[in-house]
Amino acid sequence: MSKSLKRGLERVRDDIKNIMEKDPAAKSYIEVILLYQGFHAILSYRIANKLHRWKVPFLPRFISQLARFFTGIEIHPAATIGERLFIDHGFGVVIGETTIIGNDVLIYQGVTLGGTGKEHGKRHPTVGDNVTIGAGAKVLGNITIGDNSNIGAGSVVIDDVPEHSTVVGVPGRVVHQKVFVQGELLHNRIPDPVKCELNRLKYEIQEIKETLEKGC
Repeated sequence: MSKSLKRGLERVRDDIKNIMEKDPAAKSYIEVILLYQGFHAILSYRIANKLHRWKVPFLPRFISQLARFFTGIEIHPAATIGERLFIDHGFGVVIGETTIIGNDVLIYQGVTLGGTGKEHGKRHPTVGDNVTIGAGAKVLGNITIGDNSNIGAGSVVIDDVPEHSTVVGVPGRVVHQKVFVQGELLHNRIPDPVKCELNRLKYEIQEIKETLEKGC
């Protein structure tokens, strides 16, 4: 067995094991292999990406579109994806051509890792390691999502996100509090960014009033 084929089989095994560990609904390896569209999409991507890097024409895009038809997940063959990506449920996920995804990333249904227009070059996000992106979130443009960050469901992110951050809202706002557990979005414990901003303004106004009173 060639080293390339052996490495490919190891990655497939790691993908299956990762799903078993992260999804309590997964009852067996056979169930993951036969019934998980996220696994099917990643497997198709691995094949298409290899052909793309070999500069095989047409076939990589054909494979990706075929996978999109059967899984509802669109991954461009030229995207760069690390180890153990888990696309949970997955329908409606779009991963653009120049997207870079690190290791141990969790993506839920309806997520878009896309561009913001017709620009050329690097135009899609770079997602770090151990990132969780909630259902329906849109991460757009040539931005970076730092390691160990969470993107809340339905958020629209168009700016860089520091490491160890949680982002919520439209547009996405960074909440500098570790209110998450690795790979788990605790929506009931994510602070309201609007409320946080209003509280900050209230305290600033109070400080200004106190300063003016002292001056008088």
